[in-house]
Amino acid sequence: MPQVKFPPLMKYYVENQIEFSMQGASVSELFENILIRYPALKPHLFDSKKNLRRHFQIFVNGIHIRELDGMNTNLNEHDKVILMASAAGG
Repeated sequence: MPQVKFPPLMKYYVENQIEFSMQGASVSELFENILIRYPALKPHLFDSKKNLRRHFQIFVNGIHIRELDGMNTNLNEHDKVILMASAAGG
C-alpha cells in the first residue's frame, strides 16, 4: 500500500497521524479512499467542483503530480505520496 504523508497542521483530521498507509491504484483513488476514512477532510482539500484546493501540492516519490499524470498518476505498493500545504504571508 502506498505511504501517505500529511502536513502536521492537518493531522487533526487523520487521527493525529502525519504518515499512514492507504490503498489506491492512482492518486485520485488514494484520495477517494482517504476521504472515505476521514470525511471531515473533504472541504479542506477539495472545492465544490472536486478540484484540489490550490494551496495544496501532491508529490509522488518526490515528483510533483503535474509532472506526472496529475490525479490519474498510477501508484505502486511502495510509493510515497506527500501532501504539502503551501505557505503564504506578507
